[in-house]
Amino acid sequence: MLKKVFVAPDPGRLRLRSATRAVLGIALAVGLCGTAGHSMVAAITGGLAALLALFTVTDATVRGQAVTTALLPVVGFPVLALAALLHDHPLPRDLAFLAIVGAGVYARRWGPRGHSLGVFAFMAFFVTQFLGTVPAQLPELYAAVLLSLLASSAVRFGLWCYERRFAPPAAVPTPFDGGRGLGRATTRQAVQATAAAGFALVVGQVLSHERWYWAVGAAWWIFVNTTSRGETLVRGFRRVLGTVIGIGVGLLVAVPLHGEPLASAALIGLCVFGIFYTAAVSYTWMMLAVTVMASLLYGLLGVLDSGLLALRLVETGVGLAGAALAVLFVLPVTTHATTDAWIARALRCVHGCTTAAARRLAGDPDADPAPLAAELEVLLGRARLSLAPLVHPLSPLRARKARARRVLALLDDCAREVRGLTSVAADPEASHDARLAAACWRVEIALQALVTPAPGAERAEQPEESQESQQPEESQQSGQAVPAAPAAPAAPAAPAVLHHHPVTEAALHHLHGLERVLVDLAVPLRSSPRASAAFQNLP
Repeated sequence: MLKKVFVAPDPGRLRLRSATRAVLGIALAVGLCGTAGHSMVAAITGGLAALLALFTVTDATVRGQAVTTALLPVVGFPVLALAALLHDHPLPRDLAFLAIVGAGVYARRWGPRGHSLGVFAFMAFFVTQFLGTVPAQLPELYAAVLLSLLASSAVRFGLWCYERRFAPPAAVPTPFDGGRGLGRATTRQAVQATAAAGFALVVGQVLSHERWYWAVGAAWWIFVNTTSRGETLVRGFRRVLGTVIGIGVGLLVAVPLHGEPLASAALIGLCVFGIFYTAAVSYTWMMLAVTVMASLLYGLLGVLDSGLLALRLVETGVGLAGAALAVLFVLPVTTHATTDAWIARALRCVHGCTTAAARRLAGDPDADPAPLAAELEVLLGRARLSLAPLVHPLSPLRARKARARRVLALLDDCAREVRGLTSVAADPEASHDARLAAACWRVEIALQALVTPAPGAERAEQPEESQESQQPEESQQSGQAVPAAPAAPAAPAAPAVLHHHPVTEAALHHLHGLERVLVDLAVPLRSSPRASAAFQNLP
C-alpha cells in the first residue's frame, strides 16, 4: 500500500502541485480568518470551505473552475442558514438533511459542476452539526467562508495556476445516464444514498444523540465517485480501513497533543497535503489523513478523547452498513452493467482514434487523434475503476476475477498501442501507404467481430442469456441513441507499390498490435455470463 502511494506515476507532478497548492490556499484562508478576528469555529468553517473548493471543483477549464467556485456560496449559504435554524428541531432537521443528501447526489447528472455544488451543499449542512452552529453565528460564518474562498481562489487562479501551462485535460466522463426517471443512473443513486443516509441517521442517533452525523457523512461519502454496487462496496471497505488506521494514528498523535495550537496546525497542514496527494491513488490513505485531521480539529475544540475516536469508528461502520444495504436492495446498479458500458465507450473511442490517425497519415491536416487518445485514457481509467471490485483480494468469484484481470491487461495493451499510433501520426514525416488503410480496415473488422456476432448458426450456438444480451439499446452516454454497427467496409484493394517509410512501418506495427488486442479481448468479454447489450451499438 505504501508503494502504491509513493511510487505511483505522477505525470507532470500534478498530484504534488495540487497538494502543495492546497496547503498554501487553506493556510492563507485560515490565517486571514484569524487576522480578521474570527472565532475558532468560523476559522474551521472557512478552512473547510477552502478545502472543498480546491478539492471538489474539477471543471475541465480554468474559467469553468472559477465559475463553479463563485457559485459555491450561492448554494452553501442557504443550506447553512437552514441547518442553523433547524438545529433545535430534530425531526425537520433530519428530513431536511435527507433531502439535501438526495438532491446533492442527483445534481451529479449535470457533470463536474453539479457534483461540486452537491458536495458543498451537503458539507454545509454537515459542518453545522459538527460545530453546533446556531443562527447567531451565521454572519460570522458567512464572512469567514467568503474570505476563505477568496483566499483559496487567489492561490488557485492567481499565485499558482499551473493548469494554464498545460494542455486542457480530457473531460471527465459522466456516468452513463440514459433513460428517464428511475431509469436514470443518477436518480437511482440519489434514492440509494437517501435510503442509506436514513438508515445511518436512525441507527446513528441510537448510538449517540451528539455525533450521529458521522454515520450520515460516512454513508454520503461512500457514494461519491461510484456508479455501481461493486464500486460502492469496495469504497466502503476502504473507508472503514482508512478510518481504523487513522484512529490508531490519532490515538498516538492527536490525543497526546491536547489541542496544542501550533503543533496541531502543522499536523493539519500535513493531513491536508496527504488528502490531496493520495486521493487519486488510494482512498484508504486519503481516509487515514481525513480521520487524523478530524481528530486534530476535535483536539483544537477541546473535546477529543479515546472514547470519541471509538465512537467515530462505530458510526463509520453504521454508514457502511447503510450504504451496503442500499446498493444491494434499493434499485441496484450491477457491476457488470456498469463495466460493460465503460468498456463500450472506450472501444468506441478506440474506433475514433484509429480513424483519425489513418486520416492524418493519409495527409489530412485537420485529423487529430490526440484529443480522442486523451479521452480514451480517462475512459479506460473509469473502466479500471468499475472492474476493481471484481479483482479485489476479498472477491470470492475466482472465475470472474481471472476474467476481469485479463480484460484489464488487454485494455492496458490497447491504450499502449493507441498512444503509439497517436505519436506516430503526429510525426511530420508521416506518409501515406495503402497498407495503412488495409490495417485500419482490419481493426474495424476486429471491433465489429467483438460486438456483432454473425447471424444464424453462430447465434444459435450462444447460450440463451448471451442471446438475450444481443438486443440493441440506447447509448448510455448523454441519453442519445447510437446507430447500430454498420456493415463491414469493403476491403481496400491491394497496394501496387509498398512504401517502407519508417513512420509508416511504426504505424503498421501499432495497428497490427491493436488488431491482436481486440481479437484477444473478444474471448473474456464473450465468456461473460452477463454480457451487456451495450456492446451492440458500437460504430
